[in-house]
Amino acid sequence: MTRRRQMVGKAGEEAARSYLQRRGYRVVEANYRSRFGEIDLIAFQGSTLVFVEVRCRTGSSFGLPEESVTPEKMRRLQKAALSYMQLRFGREVACRFDLIAVLLDGESMAVQDLRHYRGIELVG
Repeated sequence: MTRRRQMVGKAGEEAARSYLQRRGYRVVEANYRSRFGEIDLIAFQGSTLVFVEVRCRTGSSFGLPEESVTPEKMRRLQKAALSYMQLRFGREVACRFDLIAVLLDGESMAVQDLRHYRGIELVG
């Protein structure tokens, strides 16, 4: 991964984290890694555990950030979430999967647009 891509990803995840916290979510983990993949952010909204995939771009010439989520990515996210629940809680808990799409200015990394998709469907 290039340094620029890492900077864009980090800026997008920070924007998403800040957005969630301003809305009362309690972020409990970032960049959780399991053998199945990575979960960008894990938070509680009330008693619901929310697994958040963050997608970030600096332009739309390759499509919108949310268009980059593949069915395979969603399958890995679901497996990683089950792994997290078993590790942390020993069981499944009430949860949902959200997607946050962030469009950044390519120069300043300032947020131009942020869209939050709650309760996204996972392709099985």
